Amino acid sequence: MKQRYYSLDVFRGATVALMIMVNNPGTWAHMFAPLKHAPWHGCTPTDLVFPFFLFAVGNAMSFVIPRLQDAGDSVFWKKVVKRTILIFAIGLFLNWWPFVQWVGDSLHFKEWVNAENPEKGIRIFGVLQRIAVAYFFASVLAYYFSPKRLIYISAVLLLGYWGLCAFLGGSDPYSLEGWFGTAIDKQILGVAHMYKGEGVPFDPEGLMSTLPAIVQVVFGYLAGVFIKKQGQVDWLWTKVPASAEPHFKLLSGLFVTGFILVVLAWTWSLGFPINKKIWTSSYVLYTTGLGIMTIGGMIWFIEVQGVKNAVTKFFDVFGKNPLFIFVLSGLLPRFLGLFRIPNGMAEDGTAKYTTALAWFYNNVCAQIPGPPEVGSFVYSLCFLAVMWAICYALDKKGIYVKV
Repeated sequence: MKQRYYSLDVFRGATVALMIMVNNPGTWAHMFAPLKHAPWHGCTPTDLVFPFFLFAVGNAMSFVIPRLQDAGDSVFWKKVVKRTILIFAIGLFLNWWPFVQWVGDSLHFKEWVNAENPEKGIRIFGVLQRIAVAYFFASVLAYYFSPKRLIYISAVLLLGYWGLCAFLGGSDPYSLEGWFGTAIDKQILGVAHMYKGEGVPFDPEGLMSTLPAIVQVVFGYLAGVFIKKQGQVDWLWTKVPASAEPHFKLLSGLFVTGFILVVLAWTWSLGFPINKKIWTSSYVLYTTGLGIMTIGGMIWFIEVQGVKNAVTKFFDVFGKNPLFIFVLSGLLPRFLGLFRIPNGMAEDGTAKYTTALAWFYNNVCAQIPGPPEVGSFVYSLCFLAVMWAICYALDKKGIYVKV
């Protein structure tokens, strides 16, 4: 079996494609239920996308860390610190972009902290920032500790986070109001730099909930090590008999491990609910278990059965430039939003405007017969197709943007 698994590239590409699709509906007011995040506790298919991407980051680390260990500490620290700062800076740039916004009929600079309202400003954290921080700490752990010790460290981190939530939270420690991490984010980040999508200052990618996200990357790394060793588990407590077929060792190990993690997550969720927004430990186990089984299924079809077709190629193209296309999918709509198109008059006599993407949704996608969710979903697919075309063009020219 090949050392570099094509199925891992497809998995990463599919995750990026889904991230782009769920982040770009025609309208947030009309979305099919599986494309929405859970209101609070629970987990929808959309809630699997981000942890799957962190898991994929860990998979990729399993190929890089051995080379860095051979190169030595100075090379390791230089590469990891540089990459962490770059990804974090790109995320902050994306939050600030396009640096100006329409206020009435004029463009105004987006201030770091709004002079008129000090509780408004540029958000510091976000998806890429969480990826950067989780990648950094997971890389350090993977570099200095053996896989067996990483399991113990991960268990301590997940249990420790549970303890922090339970003992530092309010009367309902797993609620929006009672979760302890918000108070810490307010003190360190400041209200002006926090997400307010819940109606109050609360950052789903804040400081404290990044702690269990680190474990998500570590688990991805461990799964990658396991896959690279083709199912050898001599670094755990038991060993599969040497006579077992490599495919059997690998796939059975993945599916059994994934199943165990899902059962543990369900059990733990009785006391520590599965929740993406505060990234609970049970959520880490649940999404990791599903991620492991998903990769196991892909390995079975792609590596063992040799299934490589238009579907795998479609997602593989995204996997070639994952961070670049994700960032572009955020930059492009915001940039196009600066160019306003006259759209009639309001009742008070003031001019109304629309944008190119909004016009396309309202005049094309929203006109499709059926419930409004259909038009919103079609818009998402159209946007995804444009992003794929860009990735495909880059792939044909051999251009791969590495961070």
